[in-house]
Amino acid sequence: MVRSILLLSAFAAASAFTGVPLVSRTPAKQSQLYMGGASGYATSLAGKKEKVERVKELLDTSQMIFTVPASSLTVAQSQKLRLAVPEGTTVSVIKNTIMERAVSGTDYETATSMLQGANMWFFIEEDIGGTIKAWNAFVKENGKKDTHSVLGGVMEGQFYDSNGVDAIGKLPSKDELYAKIAGSIKAVPTKVARVIKAPNSKLARAIKLATEKEQE
Repeated sequence: MVRSILLLSAFAAASAFTGVPLVSRTPAKQSQLYMGGASGYATSLAGKKEKVERVKELLDTSQMIFTVPASSLTVAQSQKLRLAVPEGTTVSVIKNTIMERAVSGTDYETATSMLQGANMWFFIEEDIGGTIKAWNAFVKENGKKDTHSVLGGVMEGQFYDSNGVDAIGKLPSKDELYAKIAGSIKAVPTKVARVIKAPNSKLARAIKLATEKEQE
């Protein structure tokens, strides 16, 4: 009894000296963001049907979908990724059974060949190139290029493997296209001015002739 009291006193003194409670804490497990939950309404028949309908709505507004492994991604990383993708792209981890029912009878039915393991899906409304570029930048920044490569994707009913998706990702993003269009429009007046000012330009001679007639 005396020995127990002495030990407790020693622990208390050590705790007071270090300022850290002598309590062993188990590190928190990394969480994943999944659609629905593990119990309650989410697992009921009505809950599952609702989730299927939500995925179908995403498919209806998507030009392309692709998937990547969802394992070993923290909530913080998942949130960071969601902020990195272009506007109009939805990123979600969806259970295979839900995805299988959602794509059934649609242009995305070939996606069933990728329903293995935990998958994170990208539903892209318009900026396909920008979304794929955002994912590639994310895996490079987080050191997951070797473990989280694109598994495949579907666009206009056609299945694309990882190489196919990467090739599509090399196409200009929406912002890059806008920049090129803006640059082209900006260059038009300059080119027109050069043509008009050219000494041997037919347009220049025509303008000059019309001006002389007006002056007469």
